[in-house]
Amino acid sequence: MGAKRALIVDDSKSARLFLARVLQDFEIDVDSAETAEAAIDYLSSNRPDVIFMDHQMPGMDGLQAVQAIKNDPRTATIPIMMYTSQEGELYLGQARALGALGVLPKQIKPADVSKVLYQLHLVPDRRIPEQSSFTPVGPAAVAFEHTPTGTRPLTDSTLREHFAELRRALIAVVDTQTDRITAEVRASLRETLPPPAEPLPPPAPPTPWAWAIAGLALAVALASTALWWRSERALESLGVQLAQLRSAPAASAPQPALPVAAATAPAHAVETRLLSALVPYGADAFGGPRLEVISKLLYRLARQGTTGLVEIKSYAGRFCMVGSAAEGYSVAPEEMPYARCDVVGNPADEALTAMQRVPLPLVNLIGDIRSSTHGALDVEASVGDPANLVAPYPPPGTYLTAGEWNRAASANNRIEIRLR
Repeated sequence: MGAKRALIVDDSKSARLFLARVLQDFEIDVDSAETAEAAIDYLSSNRPDVIFMDHQMPGMDGLQAVQAIKNDPRTATIPIMMYTSQEGELYLGQARALGALGVLPKQIKPADVSKVLYQLHLVPDRRIPEQSSFTPVGPAAVAFEHTPTGTRPLTDSTLREHFAELRRALIAVVDTQTDRITAEVRASLRETLPPPAEPLPPPAPPTPWAWAIAGLALAVALASTALWWRSERALESLGVQLAQLRSAPAASAPQPALPVAAATAPAHAVETRLLSALVPYGADAFGGPRLEVISKLLYRLARQGTTGLVEIKSYAGRFCMVGSAAEGYSVAPEEMPYARCDVVGNPADEALTAMQRVPLPLVNLIGDIRSSTHGALDVEASVGDPANLVAPYPPPGTYLTAGEWNRAASANNRIEIRLR
């Protein structure tokens, strides 16, 4: 076997064996763990080159395991790939925000694994006749291995080959960095940003390699700055429009619209719905990207001098689940008939205690808002009535599938923020 080593974390023995066979075809040594807790214990004395992490597992799930591994300085640099049946940019952004490199589908294909291993430099590039002499070693650095002039003359042909290899390496680095930045910003500000601007024009034709490196580094920096600037402008717009809404008389002209997922109440009402955000099944309703959006919104309201009560409520969707209380539940496959659901509900939400529903970072945030506004702006986090639906559930029937039911459950599994 090769000198590289991978750790597979999955409670399914068949899934572990399948992925292990694929990795062994690439001469990768494989260790496995059935639970996230066992994986963390393994990492206390071992350092694999890559970790493949399942999402749905009993006890600590995959996202919690990624967060724990990345929070430990001893293991923070180990690359982690999630693989799961979960879909959507919100889940992808959440996984990358916690430190995962990306998400693979549950039904992993050898080609997907080959691409990941190549990007991590665990296997040579098989698409060219010889291994590239350009190896990316970080987000903004590329290693260049000089070919001895005694064995290979420095001709126009070899220079062209070197430049082509450099371009391929640079493009791979920039694509990876751009995907990570875009997913993180989109996940945390999805509910407040206006519609996306026109796409950037295509890159200019290739230039000599020294100028190409400088240009690409500048492009990445400008893209990050632009995304940050857009998020700040969106929150400022929300604060200004909210101030206008609360100061206008009851019979005033039509009020300005709030950003994405926001809506104003009628003129005579005393409640304003600020925004809503979907929560993936099993995720912390008041944590992750949603906590970042809540924090930015509350501090913006405080700076604008807004007064009143901000209500933050979580609503649990009722999912079609398979499994048992002893082994744990998971969301049923889409094509499965609804009649075969083992339970219809939200076991992950029902298992939470009152203290777990409102995490400590949110409690600290609420206390800071109350203190900084001297009680003029109060915040209350609570559990909403599950009967309050945004998407009706389809009527049970012979032909109803779990996928149809769970799409409605996903739309109802959300948080809402209102100002009174």
